[in-house]
Amino acid sequence: MMADRTPRSLQTRLLLAVLGLVLLAWGAAAFLTWHEAKDEVGDLLDAHLAQTAALLRLQPHDTLDEEQINEASDLDKHQHQVVFQLWHEGQLLARSKNAPDMPLTDRTRRGFADSQVAGQAWRVFVTPGHERDVRILVGERQSARQSIVLASVTGMLKPMAWALPLLALGIWWVVRGLVRPLRRLGNAVAARQPQSLAPLPTGGVPPEVLPLVQALNTLFERMAALLAAEQQFTADAAHELRTPIAGIRMQAQVAQGASDNAERQAALAATVQGCDRATRLVEQLLQLARLDAAADPAHTAPTDLAHVTRTVVADLQSVAQARGQQVGLEATGTVAIPLAEPLAQVLLRNLLDNALRYSPDGAQVQVHITSASAGIPARLCVEDGGPGLTNGEMARLGERFFRVLGTGQSGSGLGWSIVRRIARLHNLRLQVDRSPALGGLRVQVSW
Repeated sequence: MMADRTPRSLQTRLLLAVLGLVLLAWGAAAFLTWHEAKDEVGDLLDAHLAQTAALLRLQPHDTLDEEQINEASDLDKHQHQVVFQLWHEGQLLARSKNAPDMPLTDRTRRGFADSQVAGQAWRVFVTPGHERDVRILVGERQSARQSIVLASVTGMLKPMAWALPLLALGIWWVVRGLVRPLRRLGNAVAARQPQSLAPLPTGGVPPEVLPLVQALNTLFERMAALLAAEQQFTADAAHELRTPIAGIRMQAQVAQGASDNAERQAALAATVQGCDRATRLVEQLLQLARLDAAADPAHTAPTDLAHVTRTVVADLQSVAQARGQQVGLEATGTVAIPLAEPLAQVLLRNLLDNALRYSPDGAQVQVHITSASAGIPARLCVEDGGPGLTNGEMARLGERFFRVLGTGQSGSGLGWSIVRRIARLHNLRLQVDRSPALGGLRVQVSW
């Protein structure tokens, strides 16, 4: 299996992209320059051919003697690329030394023409002479014209070609300077200690890179807050677990030293209760840990809240009956809550367990479930007949291991933390106040 290719650095990719664009633009400019020069030089050389023909047309052919013809032929000493022919009634009267014996093109036509003579391509201008039946043909080899065009284009592009290496060096220097802040940022991150969560410096960071640095700093802040919360949670959990474990140990020692069976049975019963309390505390700690690590709940399937509530009420019915308490349920139809069924059971169980635990014997707990209608959101309401809470105590509901003192009830103070965590993860709204009907606490959950 082939190893994965190492990706190119950002600096290399920028250099390749910019240099590629420069070479592409340079090639396009050279192509356009070639065509523009070809057209302009072609027009200029055509004008030169026409001008030469006009000069020859001014001379009567019958007045030209041998010396004049030779002088006319000597024009190609200076203009060796341009040739001419003088024809009269099908006879060649005069020609330049480099001109072929055969006509450069059809003598009957006028103006410019392209032709092939003696295996060479020619550009020819044909015009009548001063006398009747005299034809003047002035021509130039196409290869010579192309050489002139090539020389012109080369003269224009040569400075640009020499400038390309300097341009590439300048681009390399500029790109290297532009990515230097990224290199410094990478070095700063690489040099950090694993336990360091201090924010990265933002001074001198380009605006394009600043959002990345700010996102990293925000991540570091969240990690620092999460680490602090976990450390506090661990310390609190250790403290809370120490109490039931110490109680279990003490009751076990009492059972070991008991002199009669009744005392031993009472100590063992207290030991079982301590184990139950420790088990409940561990279960709640595990629930909180799972909620803290919960993934995005956006795709959670809704759950029938009325069905879940009936199940939870049936499970807690024996606890309520042991203290003479009554649990009432009012639900209209099917009401869907955006929670998975296990989480909905955890939410209901904690709310009902708190209501039953802190209500006196013979008290009433009422659960209302209403569906959404006319702009009113769906709602779950749990009311109890307990003593209720002060405004300060209500504000602290949800703090981990917070318990209201003086109630005479055991607990870990994690139930409300679990409820608030579930609500926050699934965008549920919690409202806590005093129940106008039962006098105790009223908890309303809407979505």
